[in-house]
Amino acid sequence: MEAVGLTFEMVVVLVILSLTVFLFVSEIVRVDFAAIIVMVLLGCLASVPGLDNIVDVRQLFDGFGSNAVISIIAVMIIGAGLDRTGVMSVVAAWISKAGGATEVRIIPMVSGTVGTISSFMQNVGAAALFLPVVSRIAVRTGLPMSRLLMPMGFCAILGGTMTMVGSSPLILLNDLIQGINGSLPDDRQMRTFGLFSVTPIGLALLATGILYFVFLGQLVLPRTASQNGTKGRSLLDYYHRTYGLKGEIHEVPIPVGHILVGKSIDDVEQHYGIQLIATHYLGKTFIAPPRTVEILAPVRLAVIGEPESVAYFLNDTGLHERPSLDAFAETLGPSEAGIAEVVISPNSSLIGKTGREIVIRRVYGISPLVIFRGGETLTRDREKIGRTPYKAGDLLVCHTTWDALTRLEKDRDFVVVTSDYPREQLRPQKVTWALAFFLVALGLILLTDLRLSLCLLVGASGMIASRVLSIEEAYEAVSWNTVFLLACLIPLGQAVQSTGTAEWIAAQILALLDGMPIWVLQAAIAVLATFFTLVMSNVGATVLLVPLAVNIALQAGADPALFALTVAISTSNSFLIPTHQVNALIMGPGGYSVSDFIRAGGIMTLLFLVVSLAGLSLLL
Repeated sequence: MEAVGLTFEMVVVLVILSLTVFLFVSEIVRVDFAAIIVMVLLGCLASVPGLDNIVDVRQLFDGFGSNAVISIIAVMIIGAGLDRTGVMSVVAAWISKAGGATEVRIIPMVSGTVGTISSFMQNVGAAALFLPVVSRIAVRTGLPMSRLLMPMGFCAILGGTMTMVGSSPLILLNDLIQGINGSLPDDRQMRTFGLFSVTPIGLALLATGILYFVFLGQLVLPRTASQNGTKGRSLLDYYHRTYGLKGEIHEVPIPVGHILVGKSIDDVEQHYGIQLIATHYLGKTFIAPPRTVEILAPVRLAVIGEPESVAYFLNDTGLHERPSLDAFAETLGPSEAGIAEVVISPNSSLIGKTGREIVIRRVYGISPLVIFRGGETLTRDREKIGRTPYKAGDLLVCHTTWDALTRLEKDRDFVVVTSDYPREQLRPQKVTWALAFFLVALGLILLTDLRLSLCLLVGASGMIASRVLSIEEAYEAVSWNTVFLLACLIPLGQAVQSTGTAEWIAAQILALLDGMPIWVLQAAIAVLATFFTLVMSNVGATVLLVPLAVNIALQAGADPALFALTVAISTSNSFLIPTHQVNALIMGPGGYSVSDFIRAGGIMTLLFLVVSLAGLSLLL
């Protein structure tokens, strides 16, 4: 191999590379801002005489229009469209029902599903599509997002090694091999790989990732509390401090033949001093049911009340509440419903009327729990709450769905005080359009040669055109910190490659291994690919290292195709820092720091190296 000399430009790029790693690890500034700093620094240095080859200033911002970044934007919009029509809620409900509320069961289901999808779809696309699913699972189970997103993201990356179309390096590999074959004699020609040639290795890697988080997740995953859970808990504390109101929901099953069957909701509420905010009967949930409705069986009741009232209700009836929400987990979860404050407006037509008179539950979809008037809180006497005439300025603390609260904001009889609540209104009537354009995008990816970004933009544009999402909602669906992180790092990868820095690093390391056994050389190639994929694009690392790996294999008498495949697989070993698109995608929603990736990704990196090298040696 020809010696590569170290130039001044390479030294500058190495310094910038070191600065980038330092900023990421130290987290002196946010990682997306650190990426912006690096991009600006590269642009300024490229204007200095003698350093103008570091990066082409005219292409400095091309990362914002790159295939990877546009693909991420489009797939976030597609994911939001599927979520808005309720598709992701159905998937989340199925996984939660099958997996329960434990990490040990949920992680394999989510991670295995995403890993399988990413074997036929770009891994960042699979991860982005499952972000809303994981969010809803976290709400249903009470598990923090930080405990679920990293396993999902890592397994999305691992799933990309299961087929030759699962990741960009593997897609590119056969073309690179054919190009190199043109310069090799007939007896040294390399074989190309079929679609499922790498499947055994990919399955082993995916299984390793799942087992890693199942058995070591408690040790390596951060324990950051989920935002939804924290916010929900703080709101309940606020209502308890302000109004003396306990807002926990209790799910109570009523069996056939129970003494409560046939009694009206009003009878039960008045006798026990509780509030029945929803019922679940014959597979359907009825929120804020009218007081005149009779209790049928088997049914489940959603109950709110003071602890002593709920305890009296359970003891007197011999009923037992479920340890966590089951039938009401989706419909009454924090993302769908909660406690809110509304005020009777001065010109309201409801002044002088009672809640019973206006049938407030059925008409407005709210269940008043408290009337707060002149410093007095009416909570324990349910009869008094229902029969108290409303006055201007009365503040009603009520349980409601967010959809109903959104509608109430347009009603002049009320002034909605609660502002921090999800305003997403599901559009189930648009589910056909959402699924159709998702399948169109997927079909274009699998069956055509169109660029990935264009295929996904077809699906995203279709969802906007069919009004699954408005253009404003599409913009809101994009995680712009992720976009800036990735787009601003692309010039650094180009600088590492264009100045010859990457080739110099590779030459120095491989020169140290001259004369080593073949398995050591193969391991060195894998480690090199792992390092380069952390600081530059995996495609760039593949293009750079495949020719070097082939050259080393030929000189050492090894299988050059095997060494080339080692590079293409090892460029997916990107878990240490959030430079991979998937890691950047989950960093914000999961509340992760770079140290979280180093802790969990360090072990995963070693496991990946061991399993992939063993698989390459045994199976190919």
